Amino acid sequence: MTSTGSGRRAASGSPGFLRGSRPRYGEKAIRVLLVAASLVSVLTTVGIIIALIPPAAEFFGKVSFGDFITGTDWSPLFKPPHFGVLPLVTGTLMVTLIALLVAVPLGLGAAVYLSEYARPRVRAFFKPILEVLAGIPTVVYGFFALQALTPLLQDIWPGGEGPQVFNALSAGFVMGIMIIPTIASLSEDAMNAVPNDLRDGAFALGSSRMQVATRVVFPAALSGIVAAMMLGVSRAIGETMIVAIAAGGRPNLSFDPLEGMQTMTAFIAAAGIGDLPTGTIGYQTIFAVGALLFVMTLVMNLVSIRLVRKYREVYE
Repeated sequence: MTSTGSGRRAASGSPGFLRGSRPRYGEKAIRVLLVAASLVSVLTTVGIIIALIPPAAEFFGKVSFGDFITGTDWSPLFKPPHFGVLPLVTGTLMVTLIALLVAVPLGLGAAVYLSEYARPRVRAFFKPILEVLAGIPTVVYGFFALQALTPLLQDIWPGGEGPQVFNALSAGFVMGIMIIPTIASLSEDAMNAVPNDLRDGAFALGSSRMQVATRVVFPAALSGIVAAMMLGVSRAIGETMIVAIAAGGRPNLSFDPLEGMQTMTAFIAAAGIGDLPTGTIGYQTIFAVGALLFVMTLVMNLVSIRLVRKYREVYE
């Protein structure tokens, strides 16, 4: 019995007993799909650049870049035409700023509650409800701002005439509600990624739940929170339907959120569905504004990547 057992052990330990593993075609297929998905993003970006550069170059061959950037009158479809893009940039930044003032406090507050205060059942119930806001069509948000929020603000405004029918305040407020799920969900995921050992150590030192959330978890998850905020900013800048419906379609170089304004995306949408002949300077303004918008979002993404790397925390 002993010799037989030893022989079996020897056979099992011999090199011939170990067989080569089967080829893992599934893993190779998944790897190919992931590479293809990443290449789609890269090729899409390259395609956008290729589509924007030739018409934008023709436009700037006719219009001075300095006049385009610093001009205060935007009326490319009138005679005489003016190509100062500052009213569009101002409207875009104004609406985006209002949206951030709404979305950042509410989104981060929701993230802190879901991550640090809510019980698992409560989190499982409220987080999907919060993310439902991201699935509502933006045209619905636009009509809500125009038909419900603006009349409400006009009725309760404490002094003066209140907001105009088309105004940046309503558009920015509703846009902020739209991007709350983006900031809240990604920030909550970043906070949940913080190891519980840091929380336990802070509680062991006598810290309250609020102190743990604000002084331990929030700084540790700062890179993910910054990334969530920058993604919300990018979505706010690129939003079209809300601003086209609620903010108006008249370029207006003003810092009063109660007035109507036109954003860069709203102009692109309005001019793109018009009857502009291909190759005219009016048609080329679409690509010039689109190129400027692309550069703005690219700069913000580069800044966000730098901030994420700066505040990134790696845990083992």
